[in-house]
Amino acid sequence: MSVTSRYREAWEGFWREAPDEPGAVFWDAEPERTAAVHLALFEPYLTAPDLPHVDLGCGNGTQTRFLAARFARVVGTDLSTAALDLARRADPGGRATYRRFDAADKTDADALHKDLGDANVYVRGVLHQCVPDDRQRLVDSIATLLGERGRVCLVELAEAAKPVLLGLAQGPTGPPPKLAPVFRHGIAPGEVTDTAIPEYLRAAGLTLVADGALPLLTTEYTADGTRIELPSNWYVAGRTA
Repeated sequence: MSVTSRYREAWEGFWREAPDEPGAVFWDAEPERTAAVHLALFEPYLTAPDLPHVDLGCGNGTQTRFLAARFARVVGTDLSTAALDLARRADPGGRATYRRFDAADKTDADALHKDLGDANVYVRGVLHQCVPDDRQRLVDSIATLLGERGRVCLVELAEAAKPVLLGLAQGPTGPPPKLAPVFRHGIAPGEVTDTAIPEYLRAAGLTLVADGALPLLTTEYTADGTRIELPSNWYVAGRTA
């Protein structure tokens, strides 16, 4: 089963409108403040760092390019062809490769695993933006990509992020400019409970190896010039501990 057409169209519309310039998208923070921070948490638990790395939900590829500078083979995947177009334009040297991937579709997951073999997977802020029926399927697909040797680094907004986002959206002047398109396209962030994610991992046959909490930086600022940070949790999991 693949994602609903409404969900797919929402993301296509979002990425078609997204500007090309770095930092124009709400969550498109500099890699040094995002992927680099997550990688420092993830790398100690990589049992096979030589495996291909998949950036699942890569969007415009900002974090993918960072990963490609550190690993021999990196594949950026996304549901949206518009997002992948942006990612390819921003990577004219082809440091990474990019592939359309429906993570709720078992056939897609099987095909990607067949092409890559076991892989390590980086997922930042994807699960909480999925419709509820797709969340377990997405984690099942991650487990397929990992195979026996891969590990996943999963970073998701914490429950505490939802009231922060709603507060921003309901401010007297409306949501900040970079957050407004998220709501306009019907993308509902912050919908996964903190207790659900370990359950999704276990149901997919994965063992939680490490986890913790840290703020997720955005590219938006409050009226007083403070960068907006959202509470988030990170998880490392694999087939075995």
